[in-house]
Amino acid sequence: MGNHMQVQNFIRDNMPYQDAIPKWHPRYLYFTVFASGMTTLAIELSASRLLGNIYGTSNLVWANIIGLMLVYLTVGYFLGGRWADRSPKYSTFYRIIIWGAFLSGIVPLVARPVLRGAAEAVNDLNAGVAIGSFIGVLVLFSIPVTLLGCVSPFAIRLAIKEAHEAGKTSGTLYAISTLGSILGTFAPVLLLIPNLGTAKTFLTISVVLLAIGFLGLFLTEGKKVLRLLWMPPGLILLAVLVLSGPTRPAPDGMKLLYERDSAYNLIQIVEDSNGTRYLLLNEGQGYHSQWNPNGQFYRRTWDYFLAAPYFNNVPFTTADVHNICIIGLAGGTIAHQYTDAYGPIPIDGIEIDPAIIEASRQYLDLTMSNLHVIIGDGRYELNRLDKKYTVIGIDAYRVPYVPWHLTTQEFFEEIRDHLTENGVVVINVGRTDTDRRLVEAMTQTMLQVFPTAHTMDVPDSFNTILVATRQ
Repeated sequence: MGNHMQVQNFIRDNMPYQDAIPKWHPRYLYFTVFASGMTTLAIELSASRLLGNIYGTSNLVWANIIGLMLVYLTVGYFLGGRWADRSPKYSTFYRIIIWGAFLSGIVPLVARPVLRGAAEAVNDLNAGVAIGSFIGVLVLFSIPVTLLGCVSPFAIRLAIKEAHEAGKTSGTLYAISTLGSILGTFAPVLLLIPNLGTAKTFLTISVVLLAIGFLGLFLTEGKKVLRLLWMPPGLILLAVLVLSGPTRPAPDGMKLLYERDSAYNLIQIVEDSNGTRYLLLNEGQGYHSQWNPNGQFYRRTWDYFLAAPYFNNVPFTTADVHNICIIGLAGGTIAHQYTDAYGPIPIDGIEIDPAIIEASRQYLDLTMSNLHVIIGDGRYELNRLDKKYTVIGIDAYRVPYVPWHLTTQEFFEEIRDHLTENGVVVINVGRTDTDRRLVEAMTQTMLQVFPTAHTMDVPDSFNTILVATRQ
């Protein structure tokens, strides 16, 4: 009983001006905690897209994002509790919110030079993706996420009025923060990034939390908040200066025609001096599609897809190719080539990113009447199709981010069930000069389902074409 009274007296004696704080203030505190939880998860989800623009979205990148965010939050929890004990004031709390929000908005504005510099610094290392993304996250997110981590323990210190309510108050605050995190998980992916892009998503969630922090500080300290009013115009001015150019410049000798940050990719379309256009995604390593109005054959990886049907037993002619399904349609290079080589045969093209299709229709002439575009995941959409194909082409594998559900024996059994008796599956697999493990693993998996599998290394590239037949 004596210890309980001592704790209660300590809490009462150290309350942050409870008698002077209006009754609505604790409610606004809870609302602020909700907004802080939303911002924290929104930053983490948006960080994957920000880093994906340079390093892609491999498991290595995700591991660095999640791991380092947890480190920063851990530091924030530790410091926030001690900070609250030393300065248990609402004004201190709202200043933490304001600075955390402001620095979160700064992240995308400094991301371009920092991430490009990190990418260049580790370009010659085998672990370049891991080291580069590690450095990028370390520099960009450490301070704002740590400050946001201070919010929950600080809010608990402010909210507790009676010792016997400490558990209830703490649980309520953590529940409210988690509810905000749920909103912060879905809002960037489903709404903000597809419509605003990554940089403006960061700025939007930053401005929202900044406004909440300013209002709380104004209601607590009045005109003293004017000392920090330089932040919003400063953020806007910096955004205008930094975001006026492209996220990544076009390769040497090319001009940028189109750029958009979709829910899945940073999409760029560039054009060289010969009028040939290329689709670049994310970090821009390699061409995902190519198009020239004067011809559709480029002596690149896609040309090898045309040879796939001829791995059947002879005799086999062009007239035996009746249709094709393409998983990983992208800008439609394979669809263009099959149309030119085999005539206007029916083509079903599956692509998960609708923004790629939109850009390709505008810039890569993806307008063939024989092409039926299907938006969605390749495996799911294939299984919804009640058709059999002469050719199923898959162009969705690239190290280090390979969709694992498109590599299993069960997937290839589903492919086999969608092939005609003389049908073939042809796959583009990425590799390096010294590492062929993915090619070998894919070949062995395909041989569990198909009687024959063949490999063709594409000259002067890091690609191998695999062809499996039902015969």
